[in-house]
Amino acid sequence: MSAVAEFTERMVMEPKEYQHEPVLLDEVLRGLVIEPGGFYLDATLGLGGHAGAILRKISAQGRLLGLDMDPEALHAAGGRLQAHPGQFRAVRANFRTLGQVLENEKFFPLAGALFDLGVSSMHFDKPERGFSFMHEGPLDMRLAPDNPLTAGMIVNNWPAEQLALLLKEFGEEPAAERIARAVAQRRQRSLFATTTELADFIATLLPRGRTHPATRTFMALRIAVNAELENLTGGLESVLPYLMRGGRLAVISFHSLEDRIVKNIFSSFVEQGACRYLEGAGGKSAITPTAEETARNPRARSAKLRIVEKLA
Repeated sequence: MSAVAEFTERMVMEPKEYQHEPVLLDEVLRGLVIEPGGFYLDATLGLGGHAGAILRKISAQGRLLGLDMDPEALHAAGGRLQAHPGQFRAVRANFRTLGQVLENEKFFPLAGALFDLGVSSMHFDKPERGFSFMHEGPLDMRLAPDNPLTAGMIVNNWPAEQLALLLKEFGEEPAAERIARAVAQRRQRSLFATTTELADFIATLLPRGRTHPATRTFMALRIAVNAELENLTGGLESVLPYLMRGGRLAVISFHSLEDRIVKNIFSSFVEQGACRYLEGAGGKSAITPTAEETARNPRARSAKLRIVEKLA
């Protein structure tokens, strides 16, 4: 039975709010887990889907450390992974600081490290987290509840020029300036309070296409609130010294901004002679979901998996 088949079977037994199918699961296991007794890092633990599969694949001597900024995700993952006492530990941390965490935990050298950059279903499916325009909720979007910045603060307070730049750079939104100007004018009458209020307003400005007109705006706000691109750069650059020789670094990205950062950093590792691309999962090419997986899990459709192996 494949790792995906095992995971699907377990989903039937779990509460709906904790069901989240890990993307490219079999591909991650084949490319990442090369030392059964080694140390593995899941830098984006989430609900523990990838971590659980790695723990089932490694030996009793193997260990896995999971990081996440979200205490709700850590609680859910801890419950799911309690069948692996002594092999699994979770730490609340931003993977930008993973070097410090690994030093504190004395958890290295790593046989493998995984970054799954997608926001989990738990975040999108819970209106109170404010990630989705499909459900009414506060303009929040914070992965870490102690983060002082919210999406509402950006939408209601940032100057129109700064908001336009954010939408253009982080959302790749062609109508960034138009949206920013309209938002700035509208908030003079009343501030935006909910996700649906903002999404419905943007829908009045732009024609309806294959995706909701607010899709790019919501992505840009989420990236900005959680400093996702800065954290990604810091995390990937920090992890390399903690990989053993032959250890592997795998990253699953979901949009072009993330993938561009991954490709650039991986290219620098290769040019320095520190790493090599895993065949079919590195330079110009990347591993993408099969048609079967995207039919079963539509949220996987934009995923790209890239893997490098440390040479020295």
